[in-house]
Amino acid sequence: MTGEATPPLQLHDIQSGVLRPRPNPYVATYILLRVDDRRQGRQFLRLLCDVVTSAATPDRPDRDTWVSVALTHAGLRALGVPAASLDSFAWEFRQGMAARAAALGDVGASAPGQWEAPFGTSQIHLVLTGVSPDEHRLEAAIGQARKAIADLPGIVPVWRQDCRAPPDHKEPFGFRDGISHPAIEGSGIPGDNPHERPLKAGELVLGYRDETGAFPPAPVPDVLGRNGTYVAFRKLYQDVAAFRRYLRGNAKDADDEALLAAKMMGRWRSGAPLALCPLHDDPALGADPARTNAFLYRAGDPIGYATPPGSHIRRCNPRDADVAGVVRLHRMIRRGTAYGPLLPDGVLEDDGADRGLMFAFVGAHLKRQFEFVQSEWINGGDFLGLGDAVDPVTGAADGSGEFTIPRRPLPRRLRSLSNFVVTRGGEYGFMPSLAALRWLADLQDTGA
Repeated sequence: MTGEATPPLQLHDIQSGVLRPRPNPYVATYILLRVDDRRQGRQFLRLLCDVVTSAATPDRPDRDTWVSVALTHAGLRALGVPAASLDSFAWEFRQGMAARAAALGDVGASAPGQWEAPFGTSQIHLVLTGVSPDEHRLEAAIGQARKAIADLPGIVPVWRQDCRAPPDHKEPFGFRDGISHPAIEGSGIPGDNPHERPLKAGELVLGYRDETGAFPPAPVPDVLGRNGTYVAFRKLYQDVAAFRRYLRGNAKDADDEALLAAKMMGRWRSGAPLALCPLHDDPALGADPARTNAFLYRAGDPIGYATPPGSHIRRCNPRDADVAGVVRLHRMIRRGTAYGPLLPDGVLEDDGADRGLMFAFVGAHLKRQFEFVQSEWINGGDFLGLGDAVDPVTGAADGSGEFTIPRRPLPRRLRSLSNFVVTRGGEYGFMPSLAALRWLADLQDTGA
């Protein structure tokens, strides 16, 4: 019933990786594991109960270092989770990301058939993530899990990706990253936009009311679903050389290149938003966390003369812009970490290196959060009256796309948009609570 009181967030039971923003600077590692022996899999989860940190005690000295674990649907099955529980998870999660490829725009070079192994298969059971400000603390945090993996032959590492913050804190395309993080009601962790009300906890964590006033559907039994959430993992390769060539081919000079890049992203490369400095970059603003995300669109820029409606950041978070639908129902936590060597400045030809971002999109509603934003806001334009125009930076462009920059007296149009970002792999995971980790570790086989 909607009249029931919403319980306070049980931070001691929620994984820190659900609510806590990524530190900056950072190092991170993602390890995919396969469970070949269900009893050893349960034993491994039991050991992880002492490794995975909770979102409680936010003032602890090591609060910016955390290890988290997520399980795929195949992983839950491999651990022997009962059928009734397996069938109670969200439909999208049960299908897996590869099966959702068409809806997500993972076609062509991004199609599952082109993904790195073992993505797109049933061989991914656990996703172990470690994040820290430095290598020493990361190794200390994740070392116990690595030792357990070495001691348990039934737990098989099948893939790993190491990430780190570039020296200038910019992602491979050259833009400052890790800027936007929403506040979650009851978490005690502030957001970075003072104009945005904290989201209801149920948008991010199961067992609490969401923005509709209802409790999100959760797996059963209650101990398995409560205080857990869903996460969409993505490895996204960035074709930096192609992006630079596109800018060079459509700009009049170096200053115009910088402007076009900013218009496509919605921010200057320093991180300074066009909404606050539309005519020129302001590195001091871009480096100021108290100001760089403190803006809205509708009051000062309804047409998009400063920030084009089709720009990347306005699509991913329209804030107060007039769009089809309720923006707050599609908010989620986005957490990206860069991998691979940077392409040297000025180089326009690809050097063959693998570079890009590992992304984790966290939310209680896979369908109306991650999948909606990906299909309707990134790879569609109807919600902003843009027709079939896709995101100019991350959209699934086929070489015929257009991007419009509102301008007086006539808009500026960029044509022949290419695919600058390619999906190299992805999977849906469920991040259980610490109590659910113990429940999974204590599962018993029946009928044996």
